[in-house]
Amino acid sequence: MNYASPSVRLAHLHKAYGKTVAVEELSLEILPGEIFGLIGPDGAGKTTVMRIVAALTLPDGGQAEVMGHDVATHPMRVKEHIGYMPQRFSLYPDLTVAENLRFFADLYKVPTAERIVREQRLMQFSRLGPFRKRRAAQLSGGMKQKLALACTLMHTPEVLILDEPTTGVDPLSRQEFWAILRELAASGQALLVSTPYMDEALLCHRVALMHNGRVLTAGQPHDIPAHFKHRLLEIVAGDVPRARKRLLTCGPAGIQVSRFGDRLHVVYGTADQERQIRSCLAEESAEIFTVPPSIEDTFVTLMHEGSSR
Repeated sequence: MNYASPSVRLAHLHKAYGKTVAVEELSLEILPGEIFGLIGPDGAGKTTVMRIVAALTLPDGGQAEVMGHDVATHPMRVKEHIGYMPQRFSLYPDLTVAENLRFFADLYKVPTAERIVREQRLMQFSRLGPFRKRRAAQLSGGMKQKLALACTLMHTPEVLILDEPTTGVDPLSRQEFWAILRELAASGQALLVSTPYMDEALLCHRVALMHNGRVLTAGQPHDIPAHFKHRLLEIVAGDVPRARKRLLTCGPAGIQVSRFGDRLHVVYGTADQERQIRSCLAEESAEIFTVPPSIEDTFVTLMHEGSSR
């Protein structure tokens, strides 16, 4: 895979809306058979990047190519090679699963004989075969997303662009959806996927952590924590909000305190700060552990450092 030509190439990409910079100096490549994840909160610039790759928005600077075609000079050629699934994919609720697939086949001008073959394959692939006669409005959230993906795949694109495809989907359906994405990548398609979920970052081959239009760091998910240059404590307390408030009032200056579910993660720099943290929580009956950083710890710290500059 490392020797293949990139399916997507972005170089020094820049996009602004008025005074608001949506994407700044972004460069990345996506190879065939690779799932590349854009990870970040709302407003990070993920959707803007995807709209540029889909030739729906022109960059203000830099270059974007899909399958060797420039999005600015050959947008229609780009659209021949992509499947784009935005956050709000427009299924037709009054049509059945099969009718929605046939509609998109007609939209993409898929020949009848080929449509029948692809429809059968996509029904099986998406696990929607038993529901082919069910109206889209009656599908669960996870099934709607699988149908949207199947419709996007009807014209067999080489590049798939999926904007937060599992937002609002239950955990089991998320797992099933990602299993399908891995199968697509294994077949040689290139996937650009955005998500706000850090656990989904681990399902990608490579990721870029984005904040305020900039890439904070990029690479294979298991390599990202190497960019964490601090020390980390995990704190389990009976009253997490009170423990957090206490750390912010009597803890050492310069620490970061983040809530991770039923526990706190505290980023600090020196042994003296650790002693102050432990002393501050002495009356809280808290359990304190030294733990290795996760990709989420790294992202939170990099965001904090970026906002402090």
